[in-house]
Amino acid sequence: MAGVQRFRELHQGGRPLLMPNAWDAGSARILQHLGFHALATTSSGSAAALGLGDGDLGRDAALRHSAELAAAVDVPVSADLENCFSDEPAGVAETIRRAIDTGVAGASVEDWSGTAIYERGLAAERVRAAVGAAAGALVITARAENHIHGIDDLEDTLGRLQAFADAGADVVFAPGIRTEEQIRAVVEAVEVPVSVLALPGVPPVQRLAELGVRRLSVGGAFAFAAYGTLVEAATQLQQTGTYGYFEAAARGGKAAREALPRA
Repeated sequence: MAGVQRFRELHQGGRPLLMPNAWDAGSARILQHLGFHALATTSSGSAAALGLGDGDLGRDAALRHSAELAAAVDVPVSADLENCFSDEPAGVAETIRRAIDTGVAGASVEDWSGTAIYERGLAAERVRAAVGAAAGALVITARAENHIHGIDDLEDTLGRLQAFADAGADVVFAPGIRTEEQIRAVVEAVEVPVSVLALPGVPPVQRLAELGVRRLSVGGAFAFAAYGTLVEAATQLQQTGTYGYFEAAARGGKAAREALPRA
């Protein structure tokens, strides 16, 4: 486990904090071994690891998963808590209070209910409730979900992020923005650190640094890249009866032997 103060400091460098999303304790330890200074959970990846669909994890399972990852590594972990499993600010606050006890250094709160975007005023109140419940014990990331759900309304996104910053969010995040123009507009709209989701079309890390971005995460991409390798290996075995996947297996096995403690 690593503390919230260290996590705050990692947002202040000249280069964006690269914060990949781990989906289990093993992937978390390997990512730490590779030199990353902070990690996040991934709701979609961790759900898939349990045989569930995205959004089906539930609060208790998400908090258990967060605790497992925080205990597995010595770097700060930020918990992807979706909409904090509640539409109401009181429920958001309860989730955040419980998250503090997991040992994570940060947590996020989305303005997506699972079926729709919350009205802006309610969304800001939910962020305010999260910040109040955290009472400085977590770095709170407030997420405006418009673009990741196909709502191409940058003006509304900027207004939401400004409202979230005014509500006390430590970091703001609009997953789904991709262009330099969008990213620059977000950075210029708020005075708190901005996080960006790595997606096709997003500028490379050096350019994000020049734009003023303070953090980059990958969402479920690493988890599903691992599943993609599984599909390729299984398809090869099934369709050709050959074993070309052992090159990738050797790389993964080496990383696991180096990163995972032995009993």
